[in-house]
Amino acid sequence: MKKNKLLIFIFCLIISIGLFAITFFKVDPDFLWHLKAGEYIFKNGIITHDVFSWFTYSKYWMCHEWLFELIIYTLKHVFGNFYILIYLGVFITLLLMILFIPNKDNLTKNIPYTLFWILLFLIIIPFMQVRPHIISFCLLALSFYFLYDLYKNEDSKKVYFLPIISIIWANVHGGSSNLPYLLCFIFIVAGLFQFQFHKIEANRLSKVKLKRYFFVMILCMIAVCINIHGFKMFIYPYENMLDTTMLQNISEWQGTTLSEFTSYMYFFLLIFIIMTMLFSKKKIEFMDLILFGFVAYLGLKSIRFWFFTYIVMNYIVFNYVSKIKKDKGTEICISIFTIFLLLGFIKNINNLFNIKYYCYLDREVVSFIKKEKPDRLFNMYNYGGELIYNDVEVFIDGRADLYGKHNYKDYLKIVYLNKNIDSLLEKYDFDYMIVDTSYPIYTYMNNNTKYSSVFINKDYVVYKKN
Repeated sequence: MKKNKLLIFIFCLIISIGLFAITFFKVDPDFLWHLKAGEYIFKNGIITHDVFSWFTYSKYWMCHEWLFELIIYTLKHVFGNFYILIYLGVFITLLLMILFIPNKDNLTKNIPYTLFWILLFLIIIPFMQVRPHIISFCLLALSFYFLYDLYKNEDSKKVYFLPIISIIWANVHGGSSNLPYLLCFIFIVAGLFQFQFHKIEANRLSKVKLKRYFFVMILCMIAVCINIHGFKMFIYPYENMLDTTMLQNISEWQGTTLSEFTSYMYFFLLIFIIMTMLFSKKKIEFMDLILFGFVAYLGLKSIRFWFFTYIVMNYIVFNYVSKIKKDKGTEICISIFTIFLLLGFIKNINNLFNIKYYCYLDREVVSFIKKEKPDRLFNMYNYGGELIYNDVEVFIDGRADLYGKHNYKDYLKIVYLNKNIDSLLEKYDFDYMIVDTSYPIYTYMNNNTKYSSVFINKDYVVYKKN
């Protein structure tokens, strides 16, 4: 009875964290083209070719997030301005439930450790955006829970749900839909070893487990291909990871480095997990070590994968936590944390009804551009989402995977003033250009007699070809 009571307190804390976190979400400009794509799909059917850019119009586009876009637009269509709140509320609550309910027996082993681990959720969640990534987090948490449950229990049948998850994933956020079968492969390979080396211990998996992982892996590989793009979705994630231009120039794809202060939070998470395993009285299972290495590698390679580490290690790290006796102050401590978070939620509750859209452009310049009706507009990468949302055809936007095959490299040469700038401007023959004043292209345009400034702002200037 006492344990159940303690779990209720912990559950209240987890819900309060979810409520508190939702109030800090902001909508980045990329979200706006997602919303516009959802509107197009809702009205015209699934997109397979670009309809938003004057330059890549009708070219093949791997719209790998079409189901998310349809979901988010449908929510907006049904619930009006509350659609983002509903989306966040549903999927963050779902994520918290998947992460912590299966772990309920471990949560009461060591309350101080549990509290600290749960609060670590708050460190990383500000980096989550209103994007399909939140659904991917839920799918990853569910996938790994099923896989790890089989690792611990040979009789588990939950793993057979993975192919269904893979189908959903391939249509909601295809860019990371390869994770279920990759994780199966890791379990198979790591499960072939049998050895002991100091604190590390490897135990070979039974034939039943290996066969089950292999069978599910094949099913997941087939399931990923069940989408509007077919087999192309299978190779799409690897094409993205090999696109060095995109990886080097888009912030969310860039690596985790000590030169960025925000990266220290991720390094802290890694160190905390390592220390937990090293100072545990238990031996470190080779399987756990390999899984940690895999998600740590992803997180170090790209900041967009930070939360993958927290999700996967959530099911592993508690295996290395020792039980401690609960004292009388435990419930009081949890209550204080919960009250503090709920007060923060109440203080910021207005944010729920006034979701902040982070925009680079103000309404005046967008109205001006729409009025001018450019045929060949040059725009900065970050402006694309806002322009698409306002029915302006763009040169480039957040869909770097589309433009990487066509004009993304030329875009970078233009904004950073490559020596061939004149030939590039002649090649594309822009009739209007909206330029960020912090980029080298701004200085060049101010001295370019072929264009005249027609709209001036401290952050950007619109030029029209003479």
